[in-house]
Amino acid sequence: MPTTTTTPPPPPAENRLVAFLRRAGLLDWFLPALAAVVGLAYVVPELGSPASPLPWDALNTGGVALVFFLYGLKLSLSSLRNGTRNWRLHLVVQATTFLLFPLLALAVRPLFGGAQGQLLWPSIFFLCVLPSTVSTSVVMVSMGRGNVPAAIFNASLSALLGIALTPLWVRAVLHPGGEGTAGLAGLVLSLAWQVVLPVGAGMLLNPRFGEWAGRQKARLRVLDQVVILSIVFTSFCESFAGGVFRSYAPATVALLGVGMVGLYFAVFGLVAGASRLLGFPAPDRTTAIFCGSKKSLVHGSVFASLLFPGTAATGALLLPLMLYHALQIVLASIMAQQFGRAAAHAEPAADAATVV
Repeated sequence: MPTTTTTPPPPPAENRLVAFLRRAGLLDWFLPALAAVVGLAYVVPELGSPASPLPWDALNTGGVALVFFLYGLKLSLSSLRNGTRNWRLHLVVQATTFLLFPLLALAVRPLFGGAQGQLLWPSIFFLCVLPSTVSTSVVMVSMGRGNVPAAIFNASLSALLGIALTPLWVRAVLHPGGEGTAGLAGLVLSLAWQVVLPVGAGMLLNPRFGEWAGRQKARLRVLDQVVILSIVFTSFCESFAGGVFRSYAPATVALLGVGMVGLYFAVFGLVAGASRLLGFPAPDRTTAIFCGSKKSLVHGSVFASLLFPGTAATGALLLPLMLYHALQIVLASIMAQQFGRAAAHAEPAADAATVV
């Protein structure tokens, strides 16, 4: 008797939708939690202000050092060495992150007139000089069927370069408090204790504990997010207590969101065009686009507390970054899915051409 095979029924539409939303990061608890801590800071700003009995400064300082230690623990020297070969791709990604973004911000500076514009533009420039994300960039490149090893290398390199380049840009253009040699020495010391030394210690321990860190990446990511929420909460508590947001109308926040969308697509288009002119293959173009267009909320939260300590406007400084962070997840998720489908359709054609 001939055997018959039955094709399993396709998954329900709602299951496919949930799977897509989960991969895109739209079901992640972090974005609602981010909104919740901002709302809590608005209701009880004294809870996270310097007058609070809780030692927020010590908690945030220790949390920042722990985040960068765990980041170094997941970063091996061999992966950095192997990733240096595709230098043109790396140059495009890093130039986008640390040159194109800041130059775009400087180009639009004349459009920000008046007292409100003078308050808003520094926060946009601060966003533009931050390094790229690590996990989000790699996830989006993977969804878009790009060059994942190159994405890991560039995301890691961006985070390391940002330790030096972000403070240099900020001090050169925004002139935060603590001017002079004493202020610079204090900044370097803070970065060394909270960022450089923890990353170096983590990398030294990578051969022994790197595999464990890789297995625990989901739990460690939650720890990263908790530290970010703590920094965002205290920053907004100080800002609300100081009345920083009283000058922002709802229409201004909405217009800022539109501007962040425009910034994302401007960088996306410029990097895509440059990648085509340089003759990058499709996987490398995908990597350049999705790694170059990201900005890290992790580093933004950390650098805001380091570069602008004791400033009530720190929460306002993070406002464009928080909007950009949410928008880049949504927009990049949708576009990465489209890139992935296009790559999947192109593969059979490429295989047929090879056979012929």
